Amino acid sequence: MTARSIETSPLLYARIGGALYLAIILCGAFAEGFVTGKLVVGGDAAATARNILAAPELWQLGVAGNVLLVLCAVPLLWIEYLLLRPVSRSLVLLAAMLNLVSLAVEAVSKVFMLLVLPTLQSAQHQPSFDPAQLPLLAHFALKAHGISFNVALLFFGLTCLVNGYLIVQSGYIPRWVGRLMQVAGAAYLVACSAALFLPALAGVLLPGILVLPLVGESSFCLWLLIRGVDRTKWQARVGQQPEPAAVLAR
Repeated sequence: MTARSIETSPLLYARIGGALYLAIILCGAFAEGFVTGKLVVGGDAAATARNILAAPELWQLGVAGNVLLVLCAVPLLWIEYLLLRPVSRSLVLLAAMLNLVSLAVEAVSKVFMLLVLPTLQSAQHQPSFDPAQLPLLAHFALKAHGISFNVALLFFGLTCLVNGYLIVQSGYIPRWVGRLMQVAGAAYLVACSAALFLPALAGVLLPGILVLPLVGESSFCLWLLIRGVDRTKWQARVGQQPEPAAVLAR
């Protein structure tokens, strides 16, 4: 994918980005919404361990969904960078850097998820471990995942704020999509800050506040997938950029 080819095929890039975004949303809904919600019992390490050991295939599918969404997010980051670069090269670079940090931390968080099932099953291969300790170790891995995932979403919330501003200013994607992305970013910042530092407040806000990111990200995803970008306004915006030779001549 190159900047030159996107100038002539923005709709194709937008729809690939929308498809990747949809895959991320569906993987997240399955992994975090369904599998984690079904198997993880908050505050009860023993019950969580029993649930996971009773359905190891389902747990592994959930972990695979968690890993897949990170893999899909990497090319999506590049497509968002190319689609929004005509608005402001400096701001889109800022958004890309924030998103890279978010993905790096999120990738580490998935390592903790990958450790949960092997930890619970290790009693079969490591008799020296006290079986009563294994649920606690698995619970620690889940807690580490939750903390690192919230840190990742703090950076992603900032990404949504910047990308939302770029969408509003673009002219070739509707302003309301950008506003909804900014609301999503603000909601992530509030929810994750509360989860990390104010658990009592998080208990009030979550999970209800997460409807806002779902609406904002789904709107952006579906617009890219179905409508793409306004080609005429895209070309007008791209035409305002100086040619590389002109930049070098300055």
